[in-house]
Amino acid sequence: MTRMTGGQAAVESLKAEKVEHVFGLIGSATMEMFDALYDAREINFVGVHDERTGTHMADGYARASGNAGVILAGQNGPGATNLVTGLGQAMAAFSPVVSIAGSLASSHVYRDAFQEVDQQALFTPVTKKTWTATGADRVPEMFREAFRVANTPRKGPVQLNLPRDVLSAQAEYEGFQRPETYRSQSVPAASQDAIDRAAVLLYKAARPVIIAGGGIKNTEGHAQVLALAEALNSPIVTSPGHGDAIPFGHPLNAGQMGPRGNPVASRLVQEADVILALGTRIGFNATFYSYDNINRDAAIIHVELEPTAIGRYFPVEMGIWADAPTVALQLCAALNKLVKRTVADAWTESFKAERTAYLAKRDADAQVDAMPIHPSGLFKTLRDVLPQNAAVTMDAGTLCLQATDALNYWHHKSLFTPLDFGLVGFSFACGLGVKLACPDRPVVSLMGDGGFGMTVSELSTAVDHGINTVTVVMNNKCWGAEKAYQRDFFGERYIGADVSSPAFDKLAELYGAKGYRADTLSGMAEAIEAALSCGKPAVVDVMVDPAALYSFRRDSFKHRGG
Repeated sequence: MTRMTGGQAAVESLKAEKVEHVFGLIGSATMEMFDALYDAREINFVGVHDERTGTHMADGYARASGNAGVILAGQNGPGATNLVTGLGQAMAAFSPVVSIAGSLASSHVYRDAFQEVDQQALFTPVTKKTWTATGADRVPEMFREAFRVANTPRKGPVQLNLPRDVLSAQAEYEGFQRPETYRSQSVPAASQDAIDRAAVLLYKAARPVIIAGGGIKNTEGHAQVLALAEALNSPIVTSPGHGDAIPFGHPLNAGQMGPRGNPVASRLVQEADVILALGTRIGFNATFYSYDNINRDAAIIHVELEPTAIGRYFPVEMGIWADAPTVALQLCAALNKLVKRTVADAWTESFKAERTAYLAKRDADAQVDAMPIHPSGLFKTLRDVLPQNAAVTMDAGTLCLQATDALNYWHHKSLFTPLDFGLVGFSFACGLGVKLACPDRPVVSLMGDGGFGMTVSELSTAVDHGINTVTVVMNNKCWGAEKAYQRDFFGERYIGADVSSPAFDKLAELYGAKGYRADTLSGMAEAIEAALSCGKPAVVDVMVDPAALYSFRRDSFKHRGG
């Protein structure tokens, strides 16, 4: 038995979980934890400037590493409330974030005390589960439960509130359990009957399509899906925001589908007779919940690890509750036992020709000589200069919306976006977390000028901790998506749509980072290449045509929630 404070027990629990990085902002409410972290040399504490952006860092780290990201808010009340946006973002992305915040001393609750807020109620809507520890002796139990819930499918964020008296009190502890002793798990496979039925549907299909979603990307199940697609000779589309679920260079990869995807992938889903949906909800960004974006007559085989997602938005021919990569392997084995069929070959060959022509036209149509810089030219330049192993993070907004399917993702876990939360101000901070998870990969964060202005203070964090990412600010001096709405639906009655910002390249230099400015595409290419090799956090401020906004006219205005 070892006697220690609740704060020391909290840090010992993190060590038992093999946590490598803790993002956080120091505060008096959790000082016992911070003092214990001082001696925990195996844990790297990354001090941030805002709890919201610290949560985005933990989110990016979790998505890139596959392990839970940890954020520690040192203060109850305002320190805790600042976490909410980041946890809402992690919730939408099914990202395993363990969020820890100090909370009011137990004897002060319900007394309108200093910085009092009901943190249990506050976090419940934006987490999988929220707890408030009731005693120092229960701290290890609470941490085990937090990591268990965060890492259990569907993964997602959790919140642990630690009252001041719990952290300062002492208790006797027997030891701290290793993760493998209390949360070992295997994922479910499909029944053989379900596999046989699904294999027959796919075997007979004339126009099959596989949709690969987050359940493939996050489990790194691309090899299993590619094997299945090759056995079936079927094109693969990816759900929006998961364009990296399948390597760009594979000939059966059609890219991202849906109203915001590319026309080739979108057409395939609109015309397919059998759709195999692997690890995707077939939700808002993929379909706008509309048969305009998916064939009403298609037989859908929906494979999901979350049973409540199966058939939620569209009726299915078959629903299979199982791990998506496991089912892909099972189906591949079943199809390989059947006589090779050629019924879908014409469909697939036609798609390949269309995809090749689309990619060629995308390059040919890029406006590379436009001044100011046109987004199409900017994206072509990025395709040319970004290393194939680069990880790219993105914000919401009009330019990132255009960029998502305009870039090429050669490796798994190369694209990190706000997904359905549509959050502006996410990309730069997320990129810092991704870089800590993948220190050997270049990380490039795309943002608009508005979003970067929200989070620019974390340049200090990047400099202080040597987190060398490259942030490309696509500077069009406006809130682009909102200005596009005002243009397309409100008669160009612009209000609040324009943004003024400092010169971000010069601001970066003041923070101790490297700053570059680009007014031409050749200058941008040179700046990005220099930024990637400069050995410091870097910002490339790119002047983009403010009139080249995404057009929402092709989308029904009633669907503008994204």
